[in-house]
Amino acid sequence: MNATKITLDENELPKRWYNIQADLPTPLDPPLNPATKEPATPDDLSAIFPMSLIKQEMSTDRWITIPEEVRDIYKLWRPSPLYRALRLERALKTPARIYYKWEGVSPPGSHKPNTAVPQTYYNAKAGIERITTETGAGQWGSALSFATRLFDLECTIYMVRISYDQKPYRRVLMETWGGEVFASPSDKTECGRKFLAETPDTTGSLGMAISEAVEDAATHDNANYALGSVLNHVMLHQSIIGLEMKKQFEIAEESPDMMFGCVGGGSNFAGAVFPYIGDVLRGEVGRDGGDGGESGDGDRYPKIISCEPMSCPTLTKGAYAYDFGDAAQMTPLLKMYTLGYRFVPAGIHAGGLRYHGAAPLVSKLTHEGYMDAVAYKQTDVFKSALLFVRTEGFLLAPETAHCVHGVIEEALRCRKTGEEKVLFFCGSGHGDFDLTAYDDYLNGRIVDPGDPTDAIRESLSKLPKV
Repeated sequence: MNATKITLDENELPKRWYNIQADLPTPLDPPLNPATKEPATPDDLSAIFPMSLIKQEMSTDRWITIPEEVRDIYKLWRPSPLYRALRLERALKTPARIYYKWEGVSPPGSHKPNTAVPQTYYNAKAGIERITTETGAGQWGSALSFATRLFDLECTIYMVRISYDQKPYRRVLMETWGGEVFASPSDKTECGRKFLAETPDTTGSLGMAISEAVEDAATHDNANYALGSVLNHVMLHQSIIGLEMKKQFEIAEESPDMMFGCVGGGSNFAGAVFPYIGDVLRGEVGRDGGDGGESGDGDRYPKIISCEPMSCPTLTKGAYAYDFGDAAQMTPLLKMYTLGYRFVPAGIHAGGLRYHGAAPLVSKLTHEGYMDAVAYKQTDVFKSALLFVRTEGFLLAPETAHCVHGVIEEALRCRKTGEEKVLFFCGSGHGDFDLTAYDDYLNGRIVDPGDPTDAIRESLSKLPKV
C-alpha cells in the first residue's frame, strides 16, 4: 500500500486502555517506601496522588475503561495519523518501508496530553484545586497546562533550568494556558534552595525538578502532583497510541519488523509498543530472538529498539536497581535502569531525555530481553532530523530525532542488504519551539558532550542500599 497517511474515524477511538501488567510473566518489583524500604502502600502515595490513579498504578486488569469525558477531549486530535515516509525512503534509496505515528497533532504538540488529560480529570474528580509537576523540554509542562485549563485547575511547573533558558517559547505556551512556571532549581521550595546553595550555577535536572514539585504538592492540602512519564498509570494512558496504530497497520496491510522510539522515562515508546509486546507475552505470536520476521502462524513480531542520548545513557549504561526518582530522595524507590539519582546530565537540547531513570515497566522488559537499547551522539541525531524535515516536512522535537536516526541507520543497512523491512518510529512531538536547537545545529554550535562514564560511576556508587 502506497498511501502516505492512514487515518481513523473518531468513532474508532479506543474505549479502553491496555495494561501490560496483566500479561507480565512475573510481576513488577514493588515500589518501596523511602523511609522504611518496605513495599509502598496506597496510603504512602495518597499525599500526592488521587486514589483513582493509585488503583491504576497497581492494577493488573488487562483493560481499563477510558472515561467518556476524557474520550471527548481526546477527539480534539485523536485518532492521530500514521504516515508512510515515502519521500524519506526515496532519499535514502532504501527498499525498507518507513512508517511513523504522528503525535505532534495534539494542541500542545506532543503525546503528553494522552496522560495529562486523564490525570487532570481524576484529580478534578477528587476535589484537587492545583497540580504541581516538573518538565524537561517543556512538552509535559505544556500538556499539563493545557489539561488543567480544560478542567479549571491551577498548574505549577518546575522547568529544568537549562531548558527554561534554551526554550523560552515553551514557557510562554505554558503561561498562555495559565500555568505558573519556575526555573528549577528555584528558591520557591526548601529542596530547591538546598540545590542552589550546593551548586549555584547548576543546569538543573529532572530529578531536582521532581523534588521541588513533590515537595510543593506534599506541603499543600489542595494540591497533588502529576508525573509525565515513568509510572505505570502513565504507560497505561499512552497505550492509546499503539491501540490506534494496530488498526492503522491493518488498513495498510503491513506489520512492523522493527520499532524505534526515543526514551527518557519511556512513555511515548511504551504507548506505541506495549500492545505489540502484549501479543508476545500472551503467546499469540512468537518471541523474536533476532531481527524480526515471521512467526509460525504468519503473524509478525517486531524487534523493539529504545533510542537515547550518549550523554544520558540510562538503558545502555545504567544499573538495574532500586533508586529514587528524584534528587532529594523524596519519592518511593523504584526498580529500574538508573544512572543514579545524583547524576546531572549534560545540557543537550533533547531535554525530555535528560532523566537518570527509566520507567519500571520499560526497564523490566528491557532487562528480560523484550526490548533493546542504543545511544546516539547529539550531532548525528540532528543530522538525521535535518534530513527528515527536508524530505517529510515535519520539524521534529530533538527527542524524536533520536529514533529517526535509528530508523535511518537501519534503512541504510537495508539498502546494502536488499531487505524489505517495515520500520516504524513514534513521532512523539514537533520541534516548533526548538528552533534555537536547529539554529545552533545549522550554524555549527551543536557539540557532543564529553564521555559521562566517570560521572555515572560516581553516581551509581551512591545508590541506596536495599
